[in-house]
Amino acid sequence: MSHDHGHDHSHESTDWKHDGVRVIPGGQLDGNVPSTPGMDRKAAINFARVGAQKLWAGTVTIHANAKTGAHHHGHLESVIYVVRGRARMRWGERLEFTAEAGPGDFIYVPPYVPHQEINASPTELLECVLCRSDGEAVAINLDIVPVEKPEQVLWIDPTHPQGAV
Repeated sequence: MSHDHGHDHSHESTDWKHDGVRVIPGGQLDGNVPSTPGMDRKAAINFARVGAQKLWAGTVTIHANAKTGAHHHGHLESVIYVVRGRARMRWGERLEFTAEAGPGDFIYVPPYVPHQEINASPTELLECVLCRSDGEAVAINLDIVPVEKPEQVLWIDPTHPQGAV
């Protein structure tokens, strides 16, 4: 079966040993990245570490009963995968919307959306894996006065017309 989609696959001069697959040990993540108060963000994959041109990946940890400050990531799209704990997301001009996610759930954050991550557990760490659509590490902290009671939003799409929490 051929998978030639018109791409040039001639890589005779590529040093696959040094320019191929990279494994970044979990204990060697880089904490020297733009941060948001309330979270511990660490880079695993970025331009500086592996030469990644079009994505950024790392981890986020939020302590029990803690929350980040409001922020956005400029033109970048973000995906958050919840590994452990319970994530509560707030978003909007005044953080007026909210949704929760647990282990195994994915969260998508579009470009420029003001948001805040909250650890919904009073006792457990919230541990997540984070991926962004560019190698840049953009975190723009915002000074927002949030609404007192945000509106809960259910996930509704063509395959889940009744919504899912």
